[in-house]
Amino acid sequence: MIDTVEKIKLKYEHLRSYLDEKVLRLWAAVEAQSLGRGGITRVSEATSLSRTTIYVGMSELESGVPDVASRLSGKIRRTGGGRKKLKEKDPTLLQDLDELLEPVTRGDPETSLRWTCKSTTKLAEELTARGHPVSQRTVCDLLDELGYSLQGNRKTKEGSSHPDRDRQFMHISEKVKELQFIGEPVISVDTKKKEMIGEFKNSGQEWGKKGKPVEVNVYDFPDPVLGKAIPYGVYDITANKGWVNVGIDHDTSEFAVESIRRWWREMGSPLYPNAKELLITADGGGSNSSRVRLWKLELQKFADELGMVINVCHFPPGTSKWNKIEHKMFSFISQNWRGRPLVTREVVVNLIGNTRTKKGLEITAKLDINSYKTGIKVSDEELQKITIEKDDFHGEWNYKIKPRLSH
Repeated sequence: MIDTVEKIKLKYEHLRSYLDEKVLRLWAAVEAQSLGRGGITRVSEATSLSRTTIYVGMSELESGVPDVASRLSGKIRRTGGGRKKLKEKDPTLLQDLDELLEPVTRGDPETSLRWTCKSTTKLAEELTARGHPVSQRTVCDLLDELGYSLQGNRKTKEGSSHPDRDRQFMHISEKVKELQFIGEPVISVDTKKKEMIGEFKNSGQEWGKKGKPVEVNVYDFPDPVLGKAIPYGVYDITANKGWVNVGIDHDTSEFAVESIRRWWREMGSPLYPNAKELLITADGGGSNSSRVRLWKLELQKFADELGMVINVCHFPPGTSKWNKIEHKMFSFISQNWRGRPLVTREVVVNLIGNTRTKKGLEITAKLDINSYKTGIKVSDEELQKITIEKDDFHGEWNYKIKPRLSH
């Protein structure tokens, strides 16, 4: 059976969005009185309302009128009344909460929405352990303020969960902080969904004249001349800057590394002129797959060119959408071109390059007209020449490629 506190909590959850502060405290006072001895404590526990607030409500019930100053001024709460918000009394609270969420935050590549796999109860416990005594209900309010929300199921599962999934998330988070601390570049990379070029329907809506929708083709048969756009993105996690190499041929490992190379020449090198190492976070599949030999061979060539150590951390199988670039960059690109047919390659490049966010995200996009062969095989001999150093923890996911002295 549901105990008294839980019953009151359920009532409160249903009522709080419909009642103002005055009516809520009167309702709480009535509930407390109906419970008798210990009622105020139980109502306070269930609703997170302070005992003082409930006492005020009981006083108002006894007198038959609300606080005189409130009634005369037309305000529900008298001037200066109420507790100060926790974030005002505890300025590091939001920062510590965001740090707890950061390693396990997931983003949908089609929206900027973020959500977390940690429960609010667990977060409340961890915050309390850090010196921020808060309730589960307070954590819910803070999460809403930070842009998180409770989500239902959605068909985005890509495979079974690996037993070391969470440990790998923490490993990546620690590696990112380690490189950022010493001022080395850290990037998140991936290929965005391929887009057909031409007068094709693009999901979403944008404002326009009534009764004058943009007309597009009924059937989505690829244009044999324009083909598809293949946006490969590089997101600088520290600088909050993005690079997108828009290919028109094939999404291969050679194309992926060439995209990173172009980012370095255009954006990375000016930002990190003294860099000695580079950290790449990537998902475990596609052109930057942890299992593809060509990916490692092309990275070796890149490391040789730069004379720089290249660190790589892959996300575990089935967790590609946890990669930073998905919800820090790709989501905003999707928003920027929603409802617009991508009629030319130039339109794709311009829409990507003009994507901006309130937090200062800037993206540079360039067209890549090169051809990239598919089916390139890397021999055992070529593989053995790669100077790869695997991490003790899941070396297939975490490794570094060092430049060769002679090649």
